[in-house]
Amino acid sequence: MIQAAIHEYTKIGTQQKLDFSVDETLCSSCGRCIQDCPIGLIQGTLPHIEQPDLCTRCQHCMAICPTGAISIEGRKPEDSPTFSEEDFPPLEQMIQLVRGRRSIRQYQDKNVEPALIKRLLNATFYAPTRELTFTVIDQKLTLDRIREKVLAGLARCAKDGRIPERLGYLGLGTAPEAFSGQGIDLIFRDAPHLILVSAPFHAPGALVDVVIAFELLATSAGLGAVWCGLLKIVLEIAPEMKPLLGLPVDGVDYYPMLFGYPAVHYARGVQRDGDATIKRLS
Repeated sequence: MIQAAIHEYTKIGTQQKLDFSVDETLCSSCGRCIQDCPIGLIQGTLPHIEQPDLCTRCQHCMAICPTGAISIEGRKPEDSPTFSEEDFPPLEQMIQLVRGRRSIRQYQDKNVEPALIKRLLNATFYAPTRELTFTVIDQKLTLDRIREKVLAGLARCAKDGRIPERLGYLGLGTAPEAFSGQGIDLIFRDAPHLILVSAPFHAPGALVDVVIAFELLATSAGLGAVWCGLLKIVLEIAPEMKPLLGLPVDGVDYYPMLFGYPAVHYARGVQRDGDATIKRLS
């Protein structure tokens, strides 16, 4: 059964009782946690939270405390990593990474090692958005079966006249066995894996930030990735297919990304200096 092979990881939201504590012997009453709280919930000479139900669990208070006095959700400051400027890639390296990254649409016919996928996910979980669900397809065979069902659903949509004319050039209305474009799977790109990040509409957040983070991490790990915008278009045309990917029919925002080992190597980057339109407001 397909669903059994789809793994979901959900970041904790705000349904649980907040565990926020301050070590009085360490707190210097500097006020940094009060000033830095994104929601403005922290108050008092000895910091406390008046409305814990509104806390987003971002952990900014614990991270900014210079004396390590704040613990939250059972997480203690001494267990957090510490960073200095030398720990981050210099600007030139980041520019090279962003300029050198390409959207990969050709993949090797093999699975990425589960340990590597888990490592990338663990880093992606640090995205600053709450109530996220990461749906991961980590077996190519599973994605192959989903591909067949999605294409069959598209064929039904074409028969029912549900494919917008503006998308006709993509060949979305053809039968599954004939779906090609130019002999290419235009939706899934024959990729072995897919990550789909979703969040309820009542918790707007940086879904894009999460997907960008995963893409850059994947590139650094020798993998390729591509934003799967066509899949989102298809799922909006036929929302009854959303449960195939562990999504409810409505009530959530989401974005999918394909990834795997690339089957192509780009010899050089592209040239886009000056291509963007920049507007400056005074």
